[in-house]
Amino acid sequence: MPLSPPDGPLWTGLTDGPLPTDAALAFLVPSDRQPGAGTVGGTCLFLGTTRRWTGTDETPSLHYEAYHAMAEAELVRLAEAAAERWDLVRVVALHRTGRVPAPEVSVVCAASAPHRADAFEACRWLIDTLKQDVPIWKQETRADGSRAWVQPETP
Repeated sequence: MPLSPPDGPLWTGLTDGPLPTDAALAFLVPSDRQPGAGTVGGTCLFLGTTRRWTGTDETPSLHYEAYHAMAEAELVRLAEAAAERWDLVRVVALHRTGRVPAPEVSVVCAASAPHRADAFEACRWLIDTLKQDVPIWKQETRADGSRAWVQPETP
């Protein structure tokens, strides 16, 4: 299911299709008639992509599974927590499920703020916390056909 930007300042969601990276970047800076217009001084956008090589193993794709209802609720909780912790204008936390071939995007975490420090800190916290707390599991598919579930790393 495709994801569309919301009317409010937080955009979260899961999809089994390509993530709307251009729309996410555009969403972070409100237009003239939207709340927060003219207040963004810094934007930080993190795109997690499928890398072709994991050490010496060729990894042509990843496969993500999620406990959808809980994962969607956790993404909302994280976006709300970031907005409360830092002075942010907009927050994005989107994740893809299913097969994600190299070099496609599997996760988007982003924040815009009046000042760059809040945007950077919030964005880093979002991706680190998402990987630890959101019930999404990653499996590597290797070129030799083998598969391996990957545990999240401690930030």
